Amino acid sequence: MDTAEYTRRVRESRDEGRCFICRIVSGNPSDSHYIICQDDDAIVFLSRYPTLLGHCLVAPKRHAEDWVRDLDDAEFLALQRVVHRVARAVAAAVPTERMYSLSLGSQQGNAHVHWHIAPLPPGVPYHQQQFYALMTENGILDVDDGTQAALAETIRSHL
Repeated sequence: MDTAEYTRRVRESRDEGRCFICRIVSGNPSDSHYIICQDDDAIVFLSRYPTLLGHCLVAPKRHAEDWVRDLDDAEFLALQRVVHRVARAVAAAVPTERMYSLSLGSQQGNAHVHWHIAPLPPGVPYHQQQFYALMTENGILDVDDGTQAALAETIRSHL
């Protein structure tokens, strides 16, 4: 993964008003991801740049940039129910010692609210856990399309 290119792309997308999650929701083929599930309000898909097998994102379908200001209690709690349900399905699909859940992004890039669900596999040395395990700078998994498609289906089967 070219981190500098990724950073340039997400910052330009923000400047040009082209949110990557909104493009996924709209079905833009250049932003295809392995969608695990979606309903009228939320979408769940596997990370394009996974650092942990089963790493996925949960996002509201409508564009919101700040979960504190842009989501009312009902919307926030509904999304958290999705996060919890998906995390349980991911844990059933891949070996998991600890499940991470984070809301990342910023107004400077990846502004659309989303939660990362990332399963830490058993046996990872402590110094390679937590933020280290999620940083693409430390490497991403080389997961082929067939494996990602099968993983999405396995996670989906546990929902």
